[in-house]
Amino acid sequence: MNKAKVKTVFLDIGGVLLTNGWGSDARKEAAMRFGLDYDELNMLHNFVFNVFEIGSITLDQYLDTIVFHTSRPFTKEAFKDFLFKCSQPLPEMLSWLKAWKKHCGLRIIAVNNEGKELNDYRVATFGLHDCFDAFVSSCEVQLRKPDPRIFQLAMGIAMTTPEQCIYFDDRPMLVRAAQQLHIRAYHHTDFATTRDILEQFKQENNA
Repeated sequence: MNKAKVKTVFLDIGGVLLTNGWGSDARKEAAMRFGLDYDELNMLHNFVFNVFEIGSITLDQYLDTIVFHTSRPFTKEAFKDFLFKCSQPLPEMLSWLKAWKKHCGLRIIAVNNEGKELNDYRVATFGLHDCFDAFVSSCEVQLRKPDPRIFQLAMGIAMTTPEQCIYFDDRPMLVRAAQQLHIRAYHHTDFATTRDILEQFKQENNA
């Protein structure tokens, strides 16, 4: 392992600090709650969601495609309220990171795929400015993971080399994408494991 001191921690948000929000489980629940055909909803979602995540369309336009392409017995505002409430903090990780950030001595930058309205809601609602020094969000930079350019952009913003970065993501494919750029990337599986890795790097930097 390269022993260059770590200067920057890159973190995914969904699946690490917060629930994935509008993931497949949430879409299934929405289909049941609002009486929608899940297969149709999911097919349309898969067709257009990438476009939403890079900021090319708004949340309203996304919902017009997947849900409100026909008349519904419920309002778009009711559906959006449900969608936003699907975002919840994951146990322990979020509160711990806010405290750790104050004394870790490292830059912490979010590298996440998210549509703008969802991203803005999650940052504001869960106080993510207390965790991160910057946000490299797909909706703002028009790049999505696993595109290597989003990691390269994040490193440019941080002014660090791959060897000076570590990255955590709950999806192995995205961990591998970062590793291909020689970033020390880790699969986030639980709070305790990620906490221990971060503490180890903090101690090594302070040695």
